[in-house]
Amino acid sequence: MLEKIAILGSTGSIGTSTLDVVKQHPNHFQVVALAAGSNVEEMIQQALTFKPHMISMATKDLAEKVAQALPDSIKVVWGEEGLIEVATHSDATYVVSSLVGSRGLEPTLAAIEAGKRIGLANKETLVTAGHLVMERAKQKKVDILPIDSEHSAIFQCLNGERNEDVRKLILTASGGAFRDFTRDQLATATPEMALKHPNWAMGAKVTIDTATMINKGLEVMEAHWLFSFSYDQIEVLVHPQSIIHSMVEFQDGAVMAQLGTPDMKVPIQYAMSYPQRLTLSMPPLSLSDIKQLTFLEPDVSRFPCLAMAFEAGKAGGTMPTVLNAANEIAVEKFLKKTIPFLGIEAMIEKTLETHDSIKNPQLEEIKHADQWAREFARQLTL
Repeated sequence: MLEKIAILGSTGSIGTSTLDVVKQHPNHFQVVALAAGSNVEEMIQQALTFKPHMISMATKDLAEKVAQALPDSIKVVWGEEGLIEVATHSDATYVVSSLVGSRGLEPTLAAIEAGKRIGLANKETLVTAGHLVMERAKQKKVDILPIDSEHSAIFQCLNGERNEDVRKLILTASGGAFRDFTRDQLATATPEMALKHPNWAMGAKVTIDTATMINKGLEVMEAHWLFSFSYDQIEVLVHPQSIIHSMVEFQDGAVMAQLGTPDMKVPIQYAMSYPQRLTLSMPPLSLSDIKQLTFLEPDVSRFPCLAMAFEAGKAGGTMPTVLNAANEIAVEKFLKKTIPFLGIEAMIEKTLETHDSIKNPQLEEIKHADQWAREFARQLTL
């Protein structure tokens, strides 16, 4: 069956890798709708290459710039309404949700409501509203297939297994650009240094998140909702080589791991083709070349954001929403060099301390908590 694809965040690293997968399998996948932010040139090129029925840009001005370069057969929309239109496009059967940050929540919910299969690369959707998203997906009988490499690994290891036979999930972390830094070194770290990830090619925000290790904390929350395990059953190990993408330990002591080269096209394609495995043109994994795989306990005294994420996840309510929103603002400030690297964790901690959490929040309460946290973090001075 031809899977008709809509991509939310098509000009980002996940979006462009998704399009690379589509190119390799034109008989399996067809692009019908694309949404991006402000990258006009990239969107024009994507639209001319893949000829979707619709595209969306962040603003009307950007949309008009793109429309001038495209044939009239491609409908051009914009803004939040545009994202929803792409996510619910009548021709789409599968939506890749790869927007950065919590703005992916409502389009993803809309896609679920429209009965689309979801390839989820936007972890913030589950961080901020996992209880709502998973419940609605269950009600609508919609598959949510993980695209993050760690969650794809767990998904593959759990395939055919029973949750009651699992002792714990083990998410691996590269440790980011500052894995071996001391606290003194972290205090003077710059955005340019943080953006030099040792293994993966990712967007700026996610790369900074790996440097603070909050990205792994967000992934822990995502795993909690995707696979229905308690936080006490989820562990993190630092694995510098990024070859083992995650593991599952079973009650009998067996540990199952999924290995592969650090290339996002592998989990993207698996999520899009599941339950099939299609060929993928890329160099095979050679363990003899790698020679050794090493593992370390994460050091939360150097990277307290990971511990804060676990605590927020266990607390539940609107605490994960607030943690995520505060982090997004803190990363923006760090990239603009208005706060130091260690200011990211300080801003998140202060915002969490100030917040009065709401239990079992509905969508409007989540949106309100998100907005409050952003305004609080923006005004916060260190």
